[in-house]
Amino acid sequence: MLIGIGLIPLCWAVSVAIYALYQDSVSTASTHPHEVWALPAGFTAWVVIYFILPRPVRTYVIAHELTHALWALMMGGRIGKMKVGKDGGHVELSKTNFLITLAPYFFPFYTVILIAVYYLLSFYIDVEPYRIWWLSGVGLTWAFHITFTISMLAERQPDVQEHGRIFSYAVIYIANLLVIGLWMVMVGTPKTETFLNLLKTDTVAVYSDTWQYIERGWEYCVMRIHETRVSDS
Repeated sequence: MLIGIGLIPLCWAVSVAIYALYQDSVSTASTHPHEVWALPAGFTAWVVIYFILPRPVRTYVIAHELTHALWALMMGGRIGKMKVGKDGGHVELSKTNFLITLAPYFFPFYTVILIAVYYLLSFYIDVEPYRIWWLSGVGLTWAFHITFTISMLAERQPDVQEHGRIFSYAVIYIANLLVIGLWMVMVGTPKTETFLNLLKTDTVAVYSDTWQYIERGWEYCVMRIHETRVSDS
């Protein structure tokens, strides 16, 4: 819980950095202004589908369990049996930690696949004519991830409760924003160096301000305690 509380200022710092990165992305996209709207258009299209058509819950559950498995593999774990159904799923893993447990809530499985396929195809064919459609697909699949993540988090989730709500929500929020920043760097004009500098600057500024507020609060409490003791004596 204490670590989760300590991550709250970082949530704000990452939010500010991502907004600044977005402004930089929009300002430098004048040569291809239509691309700026491709991703939001795909995002909006899925949100409409989500609320109008039957929700593909099983498709989400598959991505959820495969994400657990993928992150376990990346961290040296082994995968056992996996069960997937419309009411939920389960995968047996030889090891776990907070990243493996919370990964499905910040790792957009289908978006990552779409990005990987696009860049792999770029080695064999000219994919530039399909860039707008690809960006729309990125927006659509990311919206798929966001809508189902919010829906799942609105319910009681053992994954979240395992590591505490404050800590889990902070990690999920920060990780999702970092993924957004990574996409901006990969599919847009901002550079990785710009993103990292923004994160560093805003994080230092936020924690410096937070520490000052803590010091002022501590000084105020000490002063009040001293005044109370003087008045009692």
